[in-house]
Order: sequence, then structure tokens, then C-alpha cells
Amino acid sequence: MTNLDWRAATRHRLFWPVAVLVALLLINVPFTPGFFAIHVRAGHLYGSLVNILIFSAPIVLVALGMTLVIATGGIDLSVGAVLAIAGAASCLYISKETDQNSLSGVLIAVAIGLGAGLVCGAWNGWLVAGRGVQPIVATLILMVAGRGVAQLITSGQIITINSNTPFGVIGGYWLGFPFSVLLIAVMVTLAVVLTRRTALGLLIESVGGNAEASRLVGIRARRIKLMAYIFCGLCAALAGLINSSNLSAADSNNAGLWIELDAILAVVIGGTSLLGGRFYLGGTVIGALIIETLQNTIFTIGVPTQTNLVFKAVMVIFVFLLQSPAFRAKVFRRRARPSAPAVADAAPPATLTTSEVGR
Repeated sequence: MTNLDWRAATRHRLFWPVAVLVALLLINVPFTPGFFAIHVRAGHLYGSLVNILIFSAPIVLVALGMTLVIATGGIDLSVGAVLAIAGAASCLYISKETDQNSLSGVLIAVAIGLGAGLVCGAWNGWLVAGRGVQPIVATLILMVAGRGVAQLITSGQIITINSNTPFGVIGGYWLGFPFSVLLIAVMVTLAVVLTRRTALGLLIESVGGNAEASRLVGIRARRIKLMAYIFCGLCAALAGLINSSNLSAADSNNAGLWIELDAILAVVIGGTSLLGGRFYLGGTVIGALIIETLQNTIFTIGVPTQTNLVFKAVMVIFVFLLQSPAFRAKVFRRRARPSAPAVADAAPPATLTTSEVGR
């Protein structure tokens, strides 16, 4: 690769996030023998990489919906509460079923959880798009009240269910593969097809860039914003089902706690601006994987528990600095282009004509 090709590669928006992700994975190798090894045990895939994918599933899903909301110029701080509501509603229904192994009962529970997420997303979208409430204020309402609603659903208790029910497949394995990873693949593919193979993505970016100008040219900006918040609520509900299935329980107090911050962080690491407009779904997925890999690396290298949040913050700052062209130019001291030759200060003397001499 020539020097010109290398510079072009480093300017790609995903180069540095991918480089950081690879570096974090390599750091784990000396501390975890066979870190990259993937085994099949009892018909299931096992390995450190598989665990990272499984544990990153809720963050990827929530960040996926958050990307479209941020692209419209908004924000959603309530995704953690929506996650808790969906998990609590589904587990409550299953716990009251006489036969928890009933597939129809599990499907109804899943529908209840997803319906709760859609309602919460529609509520946020109505406040933001329909009533003109600031997104941070509108979603902060549900962030606070939604956690209380989840605790009301569970009566302040942790609802446990049988882990061997079909509901356990959501956070477990299906045909030997982690079902949550397959669910991520489906949702990411669906989002990419809808936003990059149709005009929807362009409309979202237009609304996020300038909602008033979009409205004046005939784009229904309110409807676009409403759809974005509904999709975000759906993604948060799916994350809630995965979380409850993994734990075989619904903990409305701790489920999804502060996941909204990780989701926003993943979106920003992926290259999407918080000001709205252009968005990058692939970058969001990489950002979510970076966050989960960083969390895994913190425990692997033995960072003390009381300092792991500080260590995580330092690493995140490092990632952002690497993404800054100005910072890279200063640190790596790129060779300046040769300057153009200076123009002479004094102009050459003018040549006099014969007539001018005679005067």
C-alpha cells in the first residue's frame, strides 16, 4: 500500500473505530489463552468472541434505534426505562401462565413486550413531533416515570420465570447459534434496507439537517420523527426481552440502567453527529462492539472495580481523539505540502517607450 493509499484509508470514517476495536481484541490475547478460539459444546457455539457478541446485543439494538432518533435531530433518554417496561410486562404474563412451556403463551408475552415498546416510542414521538416538546425534556419524562411504571408492573419485586421455557431461547441459543446475535443481524439488515435502499434514509437526514426546510419542500417532518421514535421504542423493547430472557427474570430497578448513555456513546463513536443529519448504522454497530469489548478488557486485565469507570472514560476519550483529524495531524506531524514560491516584493522596472523618452 502506497503512502497515498494509506492516508486515504485513515481518512475513512470507520478506519479508527475499527482500528480501536482490533486493538482492544488483541490486548485480551496475552491475558486469555485461546481468546479468538470458537468451540462447539453440546451443539452450541462457545468462546470469548461469542460472549462479546451476546452481551453486546442489547446495546447494539438500543443504539440502532438511537441512531435514527439522533439523525432526526432528537435524543431518547428513556430507552433504559422502555427496556425495563417491556421485560417486566413479558415476564409478568409468563409468570401468571399455568404452563410456562406453552409456545402460544410465550408468543403473547413477546407481543405484549413489543407492544409496550411501541406505545412508549409513540408517546415520545407524539410529545416531540406532535406537541413540539424538546426531545431531551420529553424523553426525560418517560425516563423517570417509565422506571416507576416498570416497578408498578412487578410490584417492586423481581419476577422470575423458568429458564427452560421457549422464552429462554430469546437470550439463549437456537439451532446452535446465539439467538440474540441472529436477531441483531435481522434488525441491522432491516434498518439498512429501509434507510439505504429506499428514500427513507434521505428523508431522515433531510429532517435532521433542517426540519423547517424539509417541511417547506413537502416532506412530512413530524411523521418522520414519529416513525424514528417508534422504531427506537421497538429496539429498546427487543433489548428488554433479551435481557429478561438472559436473566430468566425481570428486575425493573436495574434492567437497562444507564444503557441510554452507552447507546449515545456508541452512536457518536460510529461517526453520527449529535446535531442530526448524516448517520452511519455500520459505525453504530462498531461503536457498540467497542463499548462491550472495552468492558470485557477491563475485567480481563484486572482493573480494580472502583476505578473501572474512570478507566473506561479515559479509553473513550482516547477513541474520540483518534477520530479527530486535528489531533492526528498534530500528534503524527503530517508533512506539510511545499509552499508556492514567494512573489517578489518589488515589481520589475517598466520599459519606457520612445515617445515617453522624448517627453
